[in-house]
Amino acid sequence: MVTVAGGTLKLPRCPYCGIAAPLLSDRWTGVTEGSDGQRIWHTYECSVCGGVVLGFAPASNPHKGEVYPRLSLPHEAIPERAREFLRQAQETYFQPAASIAMSASAIDSMLKAKGYKKGALYERIDQAAADHIITDDMAKWGHQVRLDGNDQRHADENAPLPTQPDAEWCAGFALALAEVMFVLPSRVKRGIEATQKKP
Repeated sequence: MVTVAGGTLKLPRCPYCGIAAPLLSDRWTGVTEGSDGQRIWHTYECSVCGGVVLGFAPASNPHKGEVYPRLSLPHEAIPERAREFLRQAQETYFQPAASIAMSASAIDSMLKAKGYKKGALYERIDQAAADHIITDDMAKWGHQVRLDGNDQRHADENAPLPTQPDAEWCAGFALALAEVMFVLPSRVKRGIEATQKKP
């Protein structure tokens, strides 16, 4: 929940360009009426990239606001070290080389958390696929992210500089891997526990 009350919107980062503590200024305000009562809507513009954030709150309580696009943080089921690498990868899309290196580090950390610690990252990705922890297609995708990460970590002069879409693509795999290896099993476990408690 955030405070949506006009003026400026306080967010830790712009959801578009990733700049920290962005200046998000109110550009438009409107009111809608529904079954839940009145909602006050605002649009806020980032002073750096010009991206527009939509925010609303009940007229009765501007402190219970929501904003779109939502800032997504890595799930708590992901081990702390990998979660931090994922957070940094998401927050540095506008610095693609750094973001890609963080995505590769997150993949490495997640595999280690599952016990895949021996050998090079290439071997560990293949072993995870052989053990059916991930699919063969995910392994292929992971190898491409691994190679992109190597290009950035080793400053390969022949590799083109990455773009923001490249960074988002790499983080997309790291987040998908986290979903398969940690988030989905956590949800399944909670679901089983919840059904066992039913009378």
